Amino acid sequence: VQLQASGGGVVQAGGSLRVSCLASGSTFSIVDIGWYRQAPGSQRELVALIHSGERADYADSVKGRFTISRDSAKNTVYLQMNNLKPEDTAVYYCNAGAVISDIRYDIWGQGTLVTVSS
Repeated sequence: VQLQASGGGVVQAGGSLRVSCLASGSTFSIVDIGWYRQAPGSQRELVALIHSGERADYADSVKGRFTISRDSAKNTVYLQMNNLKPEDTAVYYCNAGAVISDIRYDIWGQGTLVTVSS
């Protein structure tokens, strides 16, 4: 499985942005897929994750503002980010959990930078 993230950029506080993650390869093996972020000087943290049953988990800091969705026909996961705040500034990474021969693999895409100006 390979992941390609896109859609980052610069936006003013209160604005919106959507990032996308295109999965390729053995996408049938993916059991969950989502987004993490890492701000300068901080640890990488979970932002949102969608499971194979379409259940989604969100970090408390983004609940009500961010929405994760999946287009299975396009093998793409989206993260719609509304009412962005300067503290949302980070590199956003796409992550997928894939199970192959009963072994779980964590796959990371390249990051995409989101900058929220005040």
